[in-house]
Formats: sequence, C-alpha cells, structure tokens
Amino acid sequence: MKSTYCVVGGGISGLTAAYRLRVAAGPDASITLFDPADRLGGVLRTEQVGGMAMDVGAEAFITRRPEVTALLAELGLSGRQVASVGARPLIYSQGALHPLPAGTLQGIPAQAESVAGLVDAATVAQIADEPRRSFSWRPAADASVGDLVGDRFGAQVVTRSVEPLLTGVYAGSAATIGVRSALPALAAALDRGARNLTEAVRNALPAPRPGPVFGALDGGYRVLVEELARRADLRWAQVGIDRLERCGQGWELVDDEGGHWPADAVVLAVPAPRLARLVEPIAAASAAAARRIGVASTALVALALPGGTPLPDQSGVLVATGERLHTKAITLTSRKWGRHGNVELVRLSYGRFGDNVAGSVGDDELLNWALEDLQNVFSVAADPVDHRVQRWIDAMPQYGPGHVDLVAELRAGLPPTLAVAGGYLDGIGVPACVGSATRAAAKLVTSGVAR
Repeated sequence: MKSTYCVVGGGISGLTAAYRLRVAAGPDASITLFDPADRLGGVLRTEQVGGMAMDVGAEAFITRRPEVTALLAELGLSGRQVASVGARPLIYSQGALHPLPAGTLQGIPAQAESVAGLVDAATVAQIADEPRRSFSWRPAADASVGDLVGDRFGAQVVTRSVEPLLTGVYAGSAATIGVRSALPALAAALDRGARNLTEAVRNALPAPRPGPVFGALDGGYRVLVEELARRADLRWAQVGIDRLERCGQGWELVDDEGGHWPADAVVLAVPAPRLARLVEPIAAASAAAARRIGVASTALVALALPGGTPLPDQSGVLVATGERLHTKAITLTSRKWGRHGNVELVRLSYGRFGDNVAGSVGDDELLNWALEDLQNVFSVAADPVDHRVQRWIDAMPQYGPGHVDLVAELRAGLPPTLAVAGGYLDGIGVPACVGSATRAAAKLVTSGVAR
C-alpha cells in the first residue's frame, strides 16, 4: 500500500519538505500540498518590474550556510546561482549616510574604533573601557541583544549599529531578539567563559572567507520554486486547511471548502500563529509554545527607476532607529547584483514588530513614502518607470530570548507522524528554512511512514 503525505504550506519550507519526501518515499507515494495562494513559493515571489525579474519577498541567501547551494546542485541549478558584487551597505543615522562599520558581529563592534563617527566620543570611550568593567554571564543564559549590548557598549551602539541590521533581518528590534538564537556564536563564546563582551565578540567573529557573502538566482527564486514543485511531483490543492484530526493511525485534513483528505503523515509548513490553531486539539503544549512566538508584518515597495538615476555604488542602506524616514531599509538591487539595463531596481522595506504599517497603509501612500525616502536619503527625485507593492502579513517571526528552548518544546509535543517546518524554527533565512524542511521530512522517514 502506497504512503500518503500531506504538506500544508507552499513556501520554500513546504516545497522542500515535499521534495525530500518524494526522494525518500519514491514515485509511488502520494504527496498533496495545500496552499490557497495564487502561486507557490510563499515569501519567495518573483515579479516583473520594469521588464526585469525581481524578487519582492526574500531576495538573497547567505552563502556561508550550505543548504541552498547544496540544494541547487542537487537540482541541477548551480549554473543559475549568481553572486553579489561585493558592494557594502551604508547606515543612515542622524540624518546622514555612514559606512557600515567593519569588523563587527551583526553590528556589535570588536573594537571601539570601528564605530567612531557613527557614535559619539563618549560611546567610543565606553566601548574601549568595557574590558576593564566587571562582567558576569551564566552559561546557557539568554538575554535580549539590546539589553546585553546596551549595558556594555551603550544605547547608541544598539540604535545606530546593531538595530539597523537586526531590523533588516527580523523586522524587530534589539529588545525583541535574543542573543542565543540571533547570535549563536556569541552565546557560545560567552558560555566558554569570555571575560567580557569585547572578548566574546572577537572570539565569535567568523574567519574571513574569500568570495561573496550573498547569493541569488538568475531569473529570481521562481526558478527554484518551480523546480522543487516539478521534482516533488506533487498534487497542489489550492485550498486552505481548517482542521487536522486523528484518523486511525494517520490523519484527516479538513479544508476550507469542506473537503476531507486522508494522510499517513503530515508536514505543517505554516507560520507559528496558524500552526497553533491547527495543532491545538491534538498537541496543546506545542500550540502553546507556537503562540509565544511573536510575528511582524512588512510591506515592500519595488521600484524601477530610469536608467542612469544617480545612486551610490553600494548594496543599500540600513536605517538606524529613530530616524525621520518611513523605511527601515533600502536595497539598491541593480547595484548589489551588478545588473546593467534600462532601469535601476530598488526595494524599500516598511513595517516593524508592533506596528501595523503593512495592514493599514494603502498602496498609494506607501509609494509616496518610498519616493520621499529616496529624496531624503539620496537627494533623488525620479518618477518610477514601474512599481509594485507587496505585503507580507505575519511573515517575520521574532527570535526572542529563550527561543531555542521554546522551539524544542514545540517539537517535543508533536506526534511522530506530524512534523513542522518554517522560518520560525531554526532561522529566518532561506537556508534555515531548507534545513528545517529537510529535518521535518527526515522525522517522517524515521517514523517508518516513508517506504
């Protein structure tokens, strides 16, 4: 008798899980993927903007992590991988542009001189003096990045150096992001007995590696999404799932149109709030853990500006906390990837944890904000050739203090034939999502369902 699998969620996590299940279970297994969206991919979404393919969700992946590069090779897509040109971002702070400090760990300096000019002289002196101040850290402890860095290096380092990077990744703040999940190498250095934060940062800095930090796909993430769906040989049911019920040794999924779908095993690749609702009747402890994971919503304005628009040869701009701009980050897409054409592609991101910008501000107002922000940051006043507004609701999980233990609790409460995957588990980037999906499929294989 062939195995029957259901995967709820058609983003990169769900698609990777479906593909991994196909590889493990073989051609006779039945794999159905549920997603009511107009296309598969979730926050991997490629659109035509100004006649060019442009990702309007996740844009790049970290090449230091192996998951995406390995997956592309496995799928025969290595030739589609492209690299950033090496341009560095700027920081917008105190109404001016500054170079991104070098030699930092997510903006946390390893030496005071690296942030000179971005912070005031008193803060530089505080950083330099930090190794001489008493310090204590309990192994396995966790704290918010803001509390730790603010106490040791001062508030300006948090708002002007650290938060611009964390906001770009998590759409949160240093107060909502935990050290252990966001900066595991730093937590490990502290656990090993670093005598102060300066020493811990120096020990946690990765060794320099040749080559680009970021990768992307020629043609956009659509290339990966379509190949995963093809290789998984899945059935796409364009409906949402309302309920998950036990049925003998397996499961029955009830969709939002009243349809019933049997499954031997299920992967839930949905955001944490939706996961909590689905598993509440069958795994109350896991549901409670999922509810404790906060989420943020964001909006993106993608612009195609006329070719030759005077923009700096940088990858983008990260915005410090408290600036009189609407945007939190600007990506100079054409400059970042070395694209030369008739248009300049630019992305501006909006929305942070705790606000409702993505749900309350209309498209026209967001476009006006984008044009105002470009004027204020670059003194550029150009009418876009094309534009697109994209919203991502509840798409950015917050990795708060204690997140690692929270995720362990969530997974431990699930039955063997029910697995989870997604950006709220082991990391928010595409490589981490691929990793969580691979882990989810492996769990079902280990349970004995895949055969």
